[in-house]
Amino acid sequence: MNFVFLSPHFPPNYYLFCRRLKEAGFTVLAIGEPEFDELSPELREALDWYYKVENLHNYSELTAACDFFTARFGPIDRIDSLNEYWLETEAKLRTQFGIYGIKNDTIADIRHKSRMKPIFSAAGIQHARGRLVNSSGEVLALARETGFPLIVKPDDGMGAAFTYKLENAAQVDAFFAGKPDREFIAEEFIAGDIVTFDGLTDSGGRIVFCTSHVYGEGVMESVLADSHVYYYSLREIPADLEAAGRKLAAAFKVRERFFHFEFFRRKDGTLCALEVNIRPPGGFTVDMFNYSCDQDLYAVWARVMRGAPVALDYERKYHCCYIGRKYRLAYKHSHEEIMSALGSRVALFQELPPVLARAMGDCGYIVRAENPDAIMAAVKFIQEQT
Repeated sequence: MNFVFLSPHFPPNYYLFCRRLKEAGFTVLAIGEPEFDELSPELREALDWYYKVENLHNYSELTAACDFFTARFGPIDRIDSLNEYWLETEAKLRTQFGIYGIKNDTIADIRHKSRMKPIFSAAGIQHARGRLVNSSGEVLALARETGFPLIVKPDDGMGAAFTYKLENAAQVDAFFAGKPDREFIAEEFIAGDIVTFDGLTDSGGRIVFCTSHVYGEGVMESVLADSHVYYYSLREIPADLEAAGRKLAAAFKVRERFFHFEFFRRKDGTLCALEVNIRPPGGFTVDMFNYSCDQDLYAVWARVMRGAPVALDYERKYHCCYIGRKYRLAYKHSHEEIMSALGSRVALFQELPPVLARAMGDCGYIVRAENPDAIMAAVKFIQEQT
């Protein structure tokens, strides 16, 4: 089977997807902008062919690469990057080359927040009220229904880029005075904690792995305040969260895909759906999957790509926490003190690319422990400032 991987060098840990594909018997073909010699040795060894393009945004270059692969290796069986940024490009290529997976006719449902809301409703899942907005008047009309504050963000946005919290009519007018040239959606502000339902489905849509994460501070809040972030996995998924997550996996027809569903847990304990992402959670969360239950989800995913059902026997042995730090902040404890104090509880330390730094930090620690008190103690120790 031929698997085309777009932009395999980013994020840096995604070379493991290519390695596991090769180990599973795939012919691994990649398209990217860096020179082949600039790729990590581990990634180079995992590839059967690398096609360099000048610009991954140039669709004609991508089609030329796929034409080349088809002529040399035969039909393309799968194409992916596992990165939200390229979802629409992948769908377009799948449509043009007749490749299995999400295509042009369904991509909008998983990329546009306005298209998600009717699916939430059909699945019986509560969600934030909101609508597409093109004027101050439309935002103020929503505010009359929900009250301020409101969240305004790109309808097809990723992460927290171009996300604004508007507190009053003056801020609404100021937003439209400098509005970026994109389509925006306005939503009611939901007070609560962000919780997720994350996992992987097989070719039949059966969930073969799932977990949940709780955020100390949402990515939006972290980006807006330029503060550090932490989030951690749960050993036991709350029953209502798992039920809602499984409904959404069925409603969005998730097949052979990782998924990352975000909810708010309101102060009264109820859940409110925020958005769905049909790709792995960002950063090093797949590594957190692995450290939490001593599995290799990179390898499990590669087996899923073969098209056969996969039975995975696993136990969530640990809470696993990502703890970010930003170099502009003065911390009480040095990296050396952290490693000495936490020892084997630090499963991974990683410097992050600049493009991820504002949301995830300049560097991050993955810490695991059997009880949440140990996790919170580690968060305090790592992020305590002078």
